[in-house]
Amino acid sequence: MIFDPDCRRCPRLAQFLDQVKAEYPDYHARPVAPFGDPSADLLIVGLAPGMHGANASGRPFTGDYAGILLYETLYRFGFGSAPESLAADDGLQLKGCRITNAVKCLPPQNKPVGSEINHCNAFLKQELDALPDGALVVALGAIAHNAVVKARGLKQAAFAFGHNRLHELADGLLLIDSYHCSRYNTQTRRLTAEMFHAVFARARALLDT
Repeated sequence: MIFDPDCRRCPRLAQFLDQVKAEYPDYHARPVAPFGDPSADLLIVGLAPGMHGANASGRPFTGDYAGILLYETLYRFGFGSAPESLAADDGLQLKGCRITNAVKCLPPQNKPVGSEINHCNAFLKQELDALPDGALVVALGAIAHNAVVKARGLKQAAFAFGHNRLHELADGLLLIDSYHCSRYNTQTRRLTAEMFHAVFARARALLDT
């Protein structure tokens, strides 16, 4: 199963979502489904839904700062039908691309614990297994990178995270790392728009060849 909208296997996350739903009744406040082309050959893996982003809107990277650079970049390189993701019902479509998260539920302080990442890893494994031959994964941040490596049953030490670093995983699956497009990373200029664009320019070139 790639996604379970009723999953409550992580007690801390389930309890936290109940609290958030009580405080913000209009929020999605449930596991957030992957978004995009079901037959995509590019899978983007983020960390987890943001409190006032995907947790509110029900769509990955929608409603918070991190999504601004991501969706502009996807549009720039032909993966999106529009440069903004405003709401789950705004008509935006992704082309050859799908977005998911290593952890499908909002964690307190945006910090999932190891057991929560591991519980959700089975969903990520199914997502990766369903990708077509020649597919490519972009991991946004080290936690997403590690989750992808774990889901492929590989040793972390053999695949060190590095921005715009390319890895060949089992069965020919390619992985490119990127610093996460969070507000903190972009405001401190650990990640610039040019650096982020370079990752997706590389992804586009690899997929096109």
